Amino acid sequence: MSGHVRLTLFALLATLLTAWSLTPLVESPGWLVQAALLLGVQSLVGAGARRVPLARPLTVAAQFLVSLLLLALLFAGKAENPSGGVLGYLLTDFGSLFGQGVRDVGEFAIPAPTTDGIRLLLLAGVLLIGLMVDLLAVTARSAAAAGLPLLALYSVAAGLSAGRGGAWLSFLLAGCGYLMLLLSESRDRLAQWGRVFGGAAPGPVGGGSGGQAVAPVRTGRRIGAVALGLALVAPVALPAMGGGLLGTGGDGAGSGPGGGTISAVNPLVSLQSSLNAQDNRVVLRYRTDSPQLSEQYLRILALDEFDGVKWEASGRPLTDVPPRLPNPQGLSNQEVRRTASEVRTTVSAAETYAQRYLPMPYPATQVDIGGKWRFEPVGRTLVGDQLGKDGFQNVQGAQYTVHSLLLQPTAEQLQHAPPTDPLVLNEYTKLPDNLPAVVGDTARRVTQGAKDNYTRAVMLQDFFAVSGGFRYDTRVSSGTGSQAIARFLQDKEGFCIHFSFSMAAMARSLGIPARVAVGFTPGTKQSDGSVNVTMRDAHAWPELYFEGVGWTRFEPTPRSGISLPDYGRTDTPTAQPSAPASLPSQNASEPATAPSQSDACPPDLKRLGECGTPAAGQDAGSGSGGVPALAVLGWTAGALLLMALPVLPLLWRRRLRARRLASGDVLLAWQELGDAAWDVNIPPDGALSPRRAAGRTVAQGRLEDGAARAVHRVADAVERALYAPPGTGFRHEGLAEDVLLARAGLLAAVSRGTRLRALLLPRSAARVGWAVSARWSAFTSAVSARLAAVRLPLRGRGGGA
Repeated sequence: MSGHVRLTLFALLATLLTAWSLTPLVESPGWLVQAALLLGVQSLVGAGARRVPLARPLTVAAQFLVSLLLLALLFAGKAENPSGGVLGYLLTDFGSLFGQGVRDVGEFAIPAPTTDGIRLLLLAGVLLIGLMVDLLAVTARSAAAAGLPLLALYSVAAGLSAGRGGAWLSFLLAGCGYLMLLLSESRDRLAQWGRVFGGAAPGPVGGGSGGQAVAPVRTGRRIGAVALGLALVAPVALPAMGGGLLGTGGDGAGSGPGGGTISAVNPLVSLQSSLNAQDNRVVLRYRTDSPQLSEQYLRILALDEFDGVKWEASGRPLTDVPPRLPNPQGLSNQEVRRTASEVRTTVSAAETYAQRYLPMPYPATQVDIGGKWRFEPVGRTLVGDQLGKDGFQNVQGAQYTVHSLLLQPTAEQLQHAPPTDPLVLNEYTKLPDNLPAVVGDTARRVTQGAKDNYTRAVMLQDFFAVSGGFRYDTRVSSGTGSQAIARFLQDKEGFCIHFSFSMAAMARSLGIPARVAVGFTPGTKQSDGSVNVTMRDAHAWPELYFEGVGWTRFEPTPRSGISLPDYGRTDTPTAQPSAPASLPSQNASEPATAPSQSDACPPDLKRLGECGTPAAGQDAGSGSGGVPALAVLGWTAGALLLMALPVLPLLWRRRLRARRLASGDVLLAWQELGDAAWDVNIPPDGALSPRRAAGRTVAQGRLEDGAARAVHRVADAVERALYAPPGTGFRHEGLAEDVLLARAGLLAAVSRGTRLRALLLPRSAARVGWAVSARWSAFTSAVSARLAAVRLPLRGRGGGA
C-alpha cells in the first residue's frame, strides 16, 4: 500500500473516530453509518484525483462537488415545501432543510430525535471536517495541522454533550485517531529517508546482524499510548482540576447554606421554537380524575420580574419538598376553599424532554416523584437539584403523581375581593422606568368606566382576545422588552408571549398584581382516557392576584382550542378567544377553523378533537409535493458521471485495445502489447529491436511459458512485417489472441495493487496527453505559418521614390 493511500485511510478513520463524540447528542447513532459511507466516497474521489494527478484545488473541488451531490440525493424531497428543478432544490430547498435543522437543534433537548434537518447538519458537518482533514493531511502533507479541524469537531461535541457520560471514551477514540494519523505520516516520511535507523539486536555468533532494528515508529506508538493514558487518568487523580477537557460544568445554580436559589431563566425562545416545531412530538402523557379537563394546565414556573428587557423568574430560596405543600398564597376565602376539589394527576415524561422544572397543575398540594428535587414556595415550583458534577436532576423519563386543587371562584367573588396585601401589591406591580407611556394609556383607555380590578382584568382580556383586532401569529419576533410590548400594541400581531406579557404589564400599570406563567395547555384526550401534551401545547398566560383567591389564570391569547375559565367569561357570546375577529393569520402555525364550526363547537371540545375537525397544527401537506422525477434523474446522472471519472481511463484503454486488435495490423498489435507492459511498470524503449524488446518484456514481466511464447510470436510477426520483401503478403494468424494472452500473463505476475493501478489508472494513458500536445503544436505551427504568409504593406519611413 502506497503512502498516499495509507494516509487517506487514516485521515478517514481519524474523522470517523472523532465524529463518534457527536453520538450522545442524538437518539440514534445510525447517521454515523451514513457518514462513514459518504466519507468513504469522498476519500475515494480524492485518492483517484491525486493519482491522475489533478491540481490541488481541482482535487478539493471534485471532493466537494461529489459530497454535495450525494447529500442532495440523500435528502431529496425532505424539505418542507420542495421546489421543482435542480437549481431550485440546491439554492432553496437545501437551505430550507438546513434552516429546519438549526430550528430543530434549538427545540429539542439532548439527546434529540434524528430529524432530517439534524441529520443533514451532522452529515454535512462531518463531511466538511473530513474534507479539511484530507486536504491538510494528504493533499498538503501536513497531518499535524489536520488536528485543528478534528479538535474543533471534538470541542463542539464535548461542549454540547457535557454531563452525558462517556466523555472519556469519546476523547480516547478521537485521540487515537489523531495519533494514528500522525504516525502514518511519520512512517511515510521515514520510509523516504531510506533505511530505518536505530540500534540492532545482536546477531548470531560469527558476525552479521540477525536482529531487527528498533523503529522510531514503535517508540512513537508508546509515547502516544502513555500520553493518552495520562490525559485520561489525570482528571481523576487530580479532582481539583475540574472543568478541564473531560470535565462537565453546572449551570450556575448554587446550593449554599440557605438551600440554594432558583436561577433566573428565560424559557421564551424555546417556547416559540416549540410552537413552530415541525416535529410535533409528545413530551408528556397524563391521566387525571379532574372533571374539568380544560382547567388542567401544566404549569412549569412563574415569571414575576420585569426589568424592561425581559420577564424572568426572580431568585428565591429553595427548600426541601415537604410531604404536603403549604397553602397557596392568598387563598383565604372560605367559600372558595369549600367549593374546591382535590384532583389526582399521574404524569409520564418523554425520554426526550429534559426540563429542570417539573410541569404540574396549579396549585399543587402534594407531589410524589423520585430523584432530587427542591421546592420554591412563592412560585410553588419544583426544580431539579444538583447531581454532583454531572449536572442537575430533570424531568426526563420521570413518572410522578400530583395532587392539586381545582379552584372554581365565581366572577362575583373576584369582583368583591378585599384589598390586596400591601406586600404583594408592592412587589407585583413594579414596572421599569423605560416602559412606554402607550402601555399605561392603552390600559386606562380600555378599562375606562370599570369600578374594580376584576372588571378591569376581564376588559383587558377581551381587548386582546376579541375587540382589539389582534391576530395570533407564531412567526413574529419574540421580543420581550418594553419596546416590544409597545410594538405589539401597534402591529397587533403576536403569540402567547406577547399577549401574556402585554396584559401583565398593563394590569400592573392599573395597580393589579400580575405575573406570567409558562407551561402547557391541557393537551389532547386519547381514546384510552389518557391525555397527550405535545410541543405545540407550550403556552404562556398571565396570572393576576385577587385577595382571598390568590393567583388566578386569565386568557388573552386568541388561539384556537384555548378555553376561558368560567369566571373570565362575559355575558356576551363574543367573549370567546376563538371568535372570527381574532383568528390566527394565514401564516400562523395554528390553522384557523371556520366561523360556523367555531360557533357550533365549544373551544374545550375542539381542543380535545371531538368536533370532527383536524387537530391544531396538523400538517396538511405531509406527504405531498416532492422533487420531480426528472430532477432526481438529473442528480443521479450527475453523481454517476462524477463517480465515473476514476474509471474513464479504464474505459478508454478497453476501447483503444479493441480497436487496435480488430484492425489486424501487426504494428498496432505490437503497440498494444507495449502499452500493456507499460501499464505494469515496464516502460517502452524505442531503441530496442522487436526481438530484444520481447525478451525484456518476458524477463521483467516474469511471464510463464505460454505468455512468453505469445510475446515472441508477436515480435516475430513485427520483424516479418518490417523486414519482409515488398509485396510479401504475410498475415499472422491469432495475433489478437497472443496479445491478450501476453497481457493476462503480465497482470497475473504483479501484485493486486499494481494490477488495480494498471486497470484503473494505466500509465499508457499518457499517450492522450502526448496526442493532445502534438495536435496543439500542429495547430499553433499552422497558425504561425498562415500569419507569416500574410504580408502587410509597410509605410515608408522617409521621402523619395
